Amino acid sequence: MFAAYQNRASQYDRVRVESGVASARPIDLVVMVYEGAIAALAKAAAQLRNGDIGAKNSSITRAIRIIDEGLRAPLDASAGSIAGNLADLYDYMTRRLLQASARNDAAMIDEVRLLLVDLKSAWDELAAKPASA
Repeated sequence: MFAAYQNRASQYDRVRVESGVASARPIDLVVMVYEGAIAALAKAAAQLRNGDIGAKNSSITRAIRIIDEGLRAPLDASAGSIAGNLADLYDYMTRRLLQASARNDAAMIDEVRLLLVDLKSAWDELAAKPASA
């Protein structure tokens, strides 16, 4: 019975995300990508603390994919130094997460999560401004 509830909850979450993506502005999509990476890392840290190493590895892998495919890959290198600096920061995050996974180090996971939280807060401020600003 619990599995059936969990399946329905998972389906609801998927529909909620898909609905949000369909109606979101581009800047809102960036915020959603950050939220996904942050949530995956919070989950990974909790799984590590609970001794669920396999699940921790899956969550870290998910966060790395989000960072690489959702944040780093779309950067336009010709846009200037900000894009280059962000690419370098995302590469650093990926390396730290690989180290965190290999060493089972929750502090490294939290370091990257906090970096993402800081970056997301800047995007949150931009998203809160009116479109004309």
